[in-house]
Amino acid sequence: NLYRYNPLLAKEGKNPFILDSKEPTADLREFLMSENRYTALKLIDESRAEEFYQKAQEDCTARYEKYRELAEA
Repeated sequence: NLYRYNPLLAKEGKNPFILDSKEPTADLREFLMSENRYTALKLIDESRAEEFYQKAQEDCTARYEKYRELAEA
């Protein structure tokens, strides 16, 4: 996520947090599986890897939503 924070904008009554990133459209699981470390995790313990992939997706979504809220405040 790309964002900027300019505290000088707050002095002008503007939102100092600016979100530059657009909402992600890529599939996180596809990206993770392109990385050897995550592919190896699946080979070692597939059930835990699935839990990890799901948690990573939830965390990424929540983080982006929080940034969007901050930018709209």
